[in-house]
Order: sequence, then C-alpha cells, then structure tokens
Amino acid sequence: MAGGGTPFAIAAVDGGESWWHRRASGTDTQSILVEEFLPVLAGHGVDTGRLAVFGLSMGGFGALLLAARHRVPGLRAVAAMSPAVWSQYDAGRSDNFDGAADFAANDIFALRPELASVPKRIGCGMADSLLYSVKDYVKDLPGAHEGGFQAGGHDTVYWRSVLPEVLSFLGRSLV
Repeated sequence: MAGGGTPFAIAAVDGGESWWHRRASGTDTQSILVEEFLPVLAGHGVDTGRLAVFGLSMGGFGALLLAARHRVPGLRAVAAMSPAVWSQYDAGRSDNFDGAADFAANDIFALRPELASVPKRIGCGMADSLLYSVKDYVKDLPGAHEGGFQAGGHDTVYWRSVLPEVLSFLGRSLV
C-alpha cells in the first residue's frame, strides 16, 4: 500500500431492526453474522482468522455485544461509534428489547468486564442524545480504549468525520 499500512477487507451487513441479539420473534442477526456471513467471507478467500467488528448506533451496541460474548474466533478489536447503550431497562424501548429479562440477558454494561482484553475504540458526538449514556459506559470500561467525545451529533456528518480514525484503529489492530 502507498501509505505503508497492512491491507484489509471491509465487509458489511445490515442487521435491520433486530438489535443484534436473539429476539422473541426468532430473529437472531448476531448468529447470522457468525454462523452464515463469516463462512461466506471465508469461502471468498477472506482471512477470517483475524477480525475486527465495528458499528454505529444500534450496530455499535451489536459490535460491543458480539465482542463481549467472544463469539468470533480471531477477534482482534471492536470499534463503536455512537453506540446505543443504556444502563437501565426502560419499557419504552420495546423495539430494542423484548422486556426486562431480554435487557438483562443482553446488558452491555454488565458485560464490560468481558471486554478487558479486547482493544476498543468507542466514540460519540458531544451533541448526540446518547452522549451521557456512552460516557457512563466507558467510565468503568476495563482495559485501555481509544476514541472519546468530539464535536458532532448522532448523524452521518459526525460518523464521517471520525471514520478515518476508526479505520486506522481497525487496521492497526489487525496486524
């Protein structure tokens, strides 16, 4: 590469509105990603032995959840931009969780210790409605992590502004 970095592939999947965990409807986008999408990539010659996951908003929650559950062999890093994380269940989030028990089973705050050894980059715009929840999440996150809080909101303008740093982090993590 002209810039001297290690080349890597980026493959994306849209999880729809599933919130990246098994739902009462039977939808389980996280399992589809691990059990179906990764084998398809491997079948196309992609090295799936060294992986990083990242997502934004709901996908950021999903990336953190996937990394915390250690469901991906060869996972080297996780990056989350404006992750949709909450420390408490709210019945008003029925689109996110099927109820209090579903929230507890997928409580990303309770799973923070599982990320201690995983390189992490977590960021959020300072005008994002998730800012305080993300700050609360990273406050007690074990192990070092990159990222932080920059100008921007919960929108493509912010995400595009930090994407070069996210891709740099992911590239360094895959070496």
